[in-house]
Amino acid sequence: MNTRSELTWFKSSHSGSQGDDCVEVALTEQSICVRDSKDVTGPHFAVGREQWSRFVDFAIEA
Repeated sequence: MNTRSELTWFKSSHSGSQGDDCVEVALTEQSICVRDSKDVTGPHFAVGREQWSRFVDFAIEA
């Protein structure tokens, strides 16, 4: 997996300008990495692209 310094993180375009309560994602060839935007030095987790796609589909339907 890529190291933290190699990842390019971004927030959703739906995130507010206040910068609170957001997550950031970074894309790799194999996975989607997710972290808390309020604690960028903290841990992050990664999920496979297929699992991420299922999550997004579920979130859109909810």
